[in-house]
Amino acid sequence: MKEKKPKRFQEVSTEGSALSESGCKTVIVDTQTGVNYMHIKCGYSGSITPLYNADGSLVVTK
Repeated sequence: MKEKKPKRFQEVSTEGSALSESGCKTVIVDTQTGVNYMHIKCGYSGSITPLYNADGSLVVTK
């Protein structure tokens, strides 16, 4: 039997809907590095970007 690997990316927050005008916004954490990303999906398009603190450093979850 194959051992199941843990997921690298974990969704921590979601709001909205991909079908709404403002789209669906999801915060995703890379479980290996701790870096937080914002994923936005609206209709058939989407984008992803890292999240930054006010001082310009990356938002990192331990």
